Amino acid sequence: MQNLPRKLALIFLMMGTLATPAIAQTSLNVPPATYNIDPKHTQIIFSIRHMGLSTFYGRFGQISGSLTFDPATPEKSALTVQIDMKSLSMHVPKLDEELMADVFHADKFPTATFVATQSTKTGANTGTVTGNLTIAGVTKPVTLKVTFNGGRNSPFPLQPYRVGFDATATVKRSDFGLTKMMWSGLVGDDVALMIQCELEKK
Repeated sequence: MQNLPRKLALIFLMMGTLATPAIAQTSLNVPPATYNIDPKHTQIIFSIRHMGLSTFYGRFGQISGSLTFDPATPEKSALTVQIDMKSLSMHVPKLDEELMADVFHADKFPTATFVATQSTKTGANTGTVTGNLTIAGVTKPVTLKVTFNGGRNSPFPLQPYRVGFDATATVKRSDFGLTKMMWSGLVGDDVALMIQCELEKK
């Protein structure tokens, strides 16, 4: 037991040594390929104003889909995303049940989808992706502001090459008919989306 602090310090030192080159290996020059979304490292966080007093957050944690991507020609990218509506978490179980049943109608529409229709490069690692977002049977165009975080080989053996993106957007819930709740007038119409996504080379 006397050597435990020394052993722990050695473990942390090794972890730090491994982490340093891992960060340095991230590159924007990734191989063109089709990449599958890694649901373990992908989430959609959304926020909405409550009574004009605070910002309330929720999360969808089960995301799947694929991206065909070449950093040399990002305008030719193809992206499809599926969102499991029953993976909703508002940290208030009763509210989760109400939203899934009465607002999103998750039994009838268990999956929301996003299909990209246009990608535009705006900077060295930024761009916009416009596509059709379908929620509860209603489809509307949405434009995402996207940051490409680069790619790298996994530090773990036999794991696929990975790429990562962050994205933001703002949608109006009224555009999708998400207004049929008794407290609709107490929350904002604008819903801010924050998306973090990692994908693995197919």
